[in-house]
Amino acid sequence: MSSRISHTTIDAHDAYAQSEWWKQVLVGYTDVPGDPNEPGHEECMIVPPADGSAGAAGPVLFIEVPEGKSIKNRIHLDLRPTDRSRDAEVERVLALGATQLGDFRRPDGTGWITLADPEGNEFCILRSDAEVAEQDG
Repeated sequence: MSSRISHTTIDAHDAYAQSEWWKQVLVGYTDVPGDPNEPGHEECMIVPPADGSAGAAGPVLFIEVPEGKSIKNRIHLDLRPTDRSRDAEVERVLALGATQLGDFRRPDGTGWITLADPEGNEFCILRSDAEVAEQDG
């Protein structure tokens, strides 16, 4: 017997706002078909496209909790751009309202950027597969 990850859950103050913001970041993700997220919902799930075109890892569920975030996340998402460079994706996500927390890019082009979503949850943006292949090739 084994287990699989059903979805990733992220605590939120405003589950709806978080689901809407992350749908912009994870382009192609949508509300669960037939069960749209709406303002005031305490649980809002977003799902990857059924055809797998977004290179998706699985659904993400935002659940409202009363307590605020007080320490660094013990788990976070690492995002790999599918159609642009790491740096272009960082600029796009910053324009959506993310906050840069750390810059771990190295002179050789490797490394990542650590950001936070509007509620302070950390995530990283890595190099795209094309950037990795170009450097390794």
